[in-house]
Amino acid sequence: MLIRRVIAVCVAVVMCAAVLFGCTAEQEQSTGDDVSLDAVSEATEARYATREIRGYEGVRLDPAVGPRDNSIKGTRYVKLTQYSLKITGLVDEELELKYDEVLDFPSYERLITLYCVEGWDATILWKGVKITDLIDAAGVSDSAKTVIFKAVDGYTTSLPIAEIIQKDMLLAYMSNGIDIPPEMGFPFIVLAEDKLGYKWARWVNEIELSDDQDYKGYWESNGYSNEADVNR
Repeated sequence: MLIRRVIAVCVAVVMCAAVLFGCTAEQEQSTGDDVSLDAVSEATEARYATREIRGYEGVRLDPAVGPRDNSIKGTRYVKLTQYSLKITGLVDEELELKYDEVLDFPSYERLITLYCVEGWDATILWKGVKITDLIDAAGVSDSAKTVIFKAVDGYTTSLPIAEIIQKDMLLAYMSNGIDIPPEMGFPFIVLAEDKLGYKWARWVNEIELSDDQDYKGYWESNGYSNEADVNR
């Protein structure tokens, strides 16, 4: 009798373990993102938008919206019917492009991490157009050294044109498979790869070519590094 009870307990344990293993395997397969997603906090989970991709090529993607608003005037909600992107300054011909006209340029998808000066970071799958394609369409003057990005809230920042060319930087309009959320800068955000977050201008509505290599934007004028290199 004792032997039968021991056998019965062992069988129950094995069956229970099999059920648990089966549930775990099913959960891992159900993500559909080619990655076993780690547990995230409720606050992080709440920031994911509907239809936002959670994983890409084995990498867990962070929500496209950061943990808090750090813009200078709060989130901007841009109406596309009233929107245009201007290419100005040291160009052969100034351009004014509608949203759909920008999207007509060749698009590229990249996995890039945004590093905020506040200490947090977010790895996101981005889709956008090359900044060089946009400014080349206007014809860049040989004297142009700096690209100044201007936003609808009055924010400005800049990057050397040489770095933009070297890194093939993008002006993004999608994040994690969806249109960039207003909090992240819809309709366009600068993907200033390897630069701190204040170089990632949001709600961009003008790209100006300049010969001023010492131009300082909003935060740079308030003491922040004009280089803003992540590794520094």
